[in-house]
Amino acid sequence: SWSIIFTKRGLIRRTKIACDEFESRFWSGGDLQTLYQNTARNDANIGMASIFESGFRAFSRMKQQGDVDATKMVDECQRAMRVSLMREVDRLEQSLATLATIGSTSPYVGLFGTVIGIMNSFRGLAEVQTATIAMVAPGISEALVATAMGLFAAIPAVVAYNRYADKVVRLETRYDGFMEEFTSILQRHARAHRDS
Repeated sequence: SWSIIFTKRGLIRRTKIACDEFESRFWSGGDLQTLYQNTARNDANIGMASIFESGFRAFSRMKQQGDVDATKMVDECQRAMRVSLMREVDRLEQSLATLATIGSTSPYVGLFGTVIGIMNSFRGLAEVQTATIAMVAPGISEALVATAMGLFAAIPAVVAYNRYADKVVRLETRYDGFMEEFTSILQRHARAHRDS
């Protein structure tokens, strides 16, 4: 679980930084065509840059077709951006289910180990004439280590799952907001293209 936690942490951090940087470039007032060309050169686009690239590519393709209805242009762009958004969210959600599974099953695995250990301790007691706590204590102590290990795996996994699931939802909300704003811009460009 620790490997997944650190990998997911890095992915979400990189994605947030990339979104912040792209959003800054997008709202800087530059030409969309230039931004698209610069973005398209980068094969490692993630987040908003990927959504923008998909939407603007669809817009450019529809614009080159000539006399296309502005609404149809925008609908095609929205479809392309929605597909890109779903891919981005899917990429961010990878391994979250694994963290949830680790978090929910590890305590039971630890508890199972504890039960087996305690059963072995009592089985050892059954074989002696005089039973004392000193005979049982080491076995029970070892058995409780299994519970501790289960909790050691589960607690960070649950905390990480909740934290990263929240961050994915926040990024998805940002993506949706960006998509809506970019769609408005594309609608204006589509109307201007139609009227020219």
